[in-house]
Amino acid sequence: MSMPQPRQASARTPGAPELPYYEDFSPGHGALPPRAWTPASDAARLSLNGLWRFRLSPSAEAEDTSFVRRDFDASRWDVLPVPCHWPLHGHGAPWYTNARYPFPVDPPHVPTENPTGDHRLAFALPDTWPADGECVLRFEGIESCARIWLNGEELGVFKGSRLPAEYAVGHLLRPVGNVLAVRVHQWSSGSYLEDQDMWWLPGVFRDVMLLHRPAGCVPDFFVHAAYDHTRGAGTLRVDAPSGCRVTVPELGVDIAAGESVTLPVEPWSAEVPRLYAAELAGEGERVPFRIGFRTVAVEDGVLTVNGRRVLFRGVNRHEFHPSHGRALDLATMREDALLMKRHNINAVRTSHYPPHPAFLEMCDELGLWVVDECDLETHGFGEVGWAGNPVDDDRWTPALLDRADRMVERDKNHPSVVIWSLGNECGTGRGLTAMARRIRERDPDRPIHYEGDLSCADTDLYSRMYADHAEVELIGRREELPWGDPERDARRRAMPFVLCEYAHAMGNGPGGLLEYQRLFEAHERLQGGFVWEWIDHGIARRTPDGRRWYAYGGDFGEDMHDGNFVCDGLLFPDRTPSPGLVEYKKVIEPVRIEGDAAAGTVCVTNTHDVMDLSHLRFTWTYEVDGVTAAQDCLAVPPLAPGESTELKLPEPAASDLAGEAFWQVRAVLERDMPWAPAGHEVAWGQWPALVPSTARPAAGGSAPHAPRAAEGGVVLLGPGTFDAARGELRLIDGYAVSGPRLDVWRAPTDNDEGAPWQPDVRYGQLWREAGLHRMRHRVDEVVVEDGGLTVRTRVAPAAKAFALRTVYRWTADGDRLRLEVDVTPEGEWTLPLPRLGVRLGLCSTLTSAEWYGGGPGEAYPDTRAASRIGRHTAPVEALQTPYVRPQENGARADVRWVRLRREDGTGVAIEGEPPFWFTARLWTTEQLDAAAHTTALVPGDTLWVNLDHGQQGIGSQSCGPGVLPRHRLDAAPASFSFTFSSLTGDH
Repeated sequence: MSMPQPRQASARTPGAPELPYYEDFSPGHGALPPRAWTPASDAARLSLNGLWRFRLSPSAEAEDTSFVRRDFDASRWDVLPVPCHWPLHGHGAPWYTNARYPFPVDPPHVPTENPTGDHRLAFALPDTWPADGECVLRFEGIESCARIWLNGEELGVFKGSRLPAEYAVGHLLRPVGNVLAVRVHQWSSGSYLEDQDMWWLPGVFRDVMLLHRPAGCVPDFFVHAAYDHTRGAGTLRVDAPSGCRVTVPELGVDIAAGESVTLPVEPWSAEVPRLYAAELAGEGERVPFRIGFRTVAVEDGVLTVNGRRVLFRGVNRHEFHPSHGRALDLATMREDALLMKRHNINAVRTSHYPPHPAFLEMCDELGLWVVDECDLETHGFGEVGWAGNPVDDDRWTPALLDRADRMVERDKNHPSVVIWSLGNECGTGRGLTAMARRIRERDPDRPIHYEGDLSCADTDLYSRMYADHAEVELIGRREELPWGDPERDARRRAMPFVLCEYAHAMGNGPGGLLEYQRLFEAHERLQGGFVWEWIDHGIARRTPDGRRWYAYGGDFGEDMHDGNFVCDGLLFPDRTPSPGLVEYKKVIEPVRIEGDAAAGTVCVTNTHDVMDLSHLRFTWTYEVDGVTAAQDCLAVPPLAPGESTELKLPEPAASDLAGEAFWQVRAVLERDMPWAPAGHEVAWGQWPALVPSTARPAAGGSAPHAPRAAEGGVVLLGPGTFDAARGELRLIDGYAVSGPRLDVWRAPTDNDEGAPWQPDVRYGQLWREAGLHRMRHRVDEVVVEDGGLTVRTRVAPAAKAFALRTVYRWTADGDRLRLEVDVTPEGEWTLPLPRLGVRLGLCSTLTSAEWYGGGPGEAYPDTRAASRIGRHTAPVEALQTPYVRPQENGARADVRWVRLRREDGTGVAIEGEPPFWFTARLWTTEQLDAAAHTTALVPGDTLWVNLDHGQQGIGSQSCGPGVLPRHRLDAAPASFSFTFSSLTGDH
């Protein structure tokens, strides 16, 4: 066969000095033209993944190229697995920056200190390897620049780290004794195009493969599979070389390449990912592939697929593994896709580069809309006012077009890919326009996305990052503020809108998800968004005693870094879902279930884009004080998307249970799906019954106790023992107590601390400046009266005039000790409070918690959609949320009572009125605030318990908007109470 000719390096500018290959403006050279990725064919292939020999040098010029010779002795070199990043295997160290380049901005030059890894693999061809035809060597990804040799002959130079390149090698291969040599540079001119808010991790990090290309093979093909929703018909055409045939057995299709056929088909969508198995046969090769019929369009200002508006319930996904970086295995990729589907996520933006191609196969199969983003970001030029930005410098345009070509050609046959994205945070320039033009010429059937140009000159969609709720509502009404000239404003306002990044999932949060989702649902133009981001990029480490922790920026000695900004995902590094992901699943659930307590009905609304509800089974439960009193199935018709029905709930049967009653309705899978088993919960709703099933019995019943003084300077009141001078509780029925006393401080979250570029007030810093982390407590009066004990205090920060006047009133009734707290602000409070409640210390032998209230996970005022009222239990250690950078966490919302127990069942019970937030941990808030990593949190001898009347919301200000006004905890008069009692082992 005749092989396509390799791409050539771009011509050097006349008169310019010769640049080394790793610094020139070219996209590399020697590679064959890009083509579609195929996971399999009947042509032979040989994986070259495995153990390679490796040598690291400190600069690009430090070593000669003698290692490329077949007879070179590399036996003393280290052994390195490929794919991998060499800093994760003991050679050098990772480096994290968000936007700033970790080298001087002097394009296209890079520092002399340029870690360079030489890789060498000796291999033989299998005995069954065909003797005829040609062969190509394929690299799926190398960061950031590589020079490649086979058997001493140079093949070319690789740039464009997260895109593939193939090299013709058939004339060089031998049956045995082949030597593949690859020199990889950490820094190159390509690094200026790859500033993508992630660890800088050099290496051959994706698969290396040898592919046989027999005579009459299929060099490339392009599947066009449109769907006409008005006729229910699909039109198929596969562009491929003459002589190839396309067969689709299920549809009875057998046509020549280039021919079209129209016939009835079932369409592909993210909700119903219908694929048809097909085969493309050339004279010498058969290529299996899968077809998904679908048509993407922008119609009347709305993005549609198959004629229906779609709503992206999306995430931004970097490729990451805590031990392997971006060198992901197939199982990890599949775990990502399955976790997304199980949490109601329907869309992925491949931030900020094309993923491993196998991930897109999984998106085709399982059903995820994909915004496929080019391997391009020049964010660091923003630090220098965008001077010299490559996307506005014609010398870089060949490299930009090369990256666009390689993305489109590789991924063009995936039905899941519905949008092409030019890149991320590159400013504006002629190079982006050239990329958009090239992509449209090759594939006019997918719209183009780019966020960084408000004029939307090159795009089909209006996209923004982190616009706040008020602005998003204006955009939804097509009333956003003008930008540029009227003609461009009008064009932009006619476009669909997506938030390509929103709800920054850094640390505790994000808050405000529910309010965003309601806006998306209310305005047709708003087509959803993509939470930033999928996973924390914490690198796994171990302490000397074996405890695991996760490193972030600065933990490897970087002299310039962006700290834990690399840990901003909905998954923890080990892929455990965070509370933020649980919240997001609830907020974006595709079935809305709302109850009307007065009418005794439930309204079920199908918010899917495509599916009816026939795949779901509905059940109802009637619970009293968290205990199931009755339950049954609920007959819900198979509503079409957008349809609702109101159903009457049964009258609950008479029950001996007394207390607070709630209805709960759940939607679960009726049958196994490819992404979850039958019974998997998709959606739920919960609401209080109109009245309690019966009156709650009065607590206690004994006569109130009068306080009495005792020896040792204490006051005895019921089960409580108090310090007579300070009025502080010391014992409850023999259980040692420290406090309780007013507490307003929380270890600031990443969202409390905020980002310096965000316009909203950064309360974490202001709280600290105001001294709320070092409040002083002054006891003004301790009064022992017949009715109880009253303690009047003033709580205030040093050096400030404002305060909180706090009165504690203690009474006892039988074996129950009641505390009433009244708080009155004094002076001028210009800040909301982090929290408002009391903190007390108990014995650390209380190791388990049971509570009636919100759970099972943590919740805060603007992150509580997923919190269900019920009875929950957990070990105290499980109440902690292990954010990579420790911060406020673990609060349970709407708690009515909590019981803390020892192993023998004895312990302390606490009831609250009104319902409260409950937090318990074996370290103080101050220790939590001071810790940089979870390993700094060492359990102590005291269990510190916070009982909060109020909490400040969370927001998304680590990169997005702050806390919405309705979720602020403003300083205002407040009254709340708690009742304490002891538990016996049989209680």
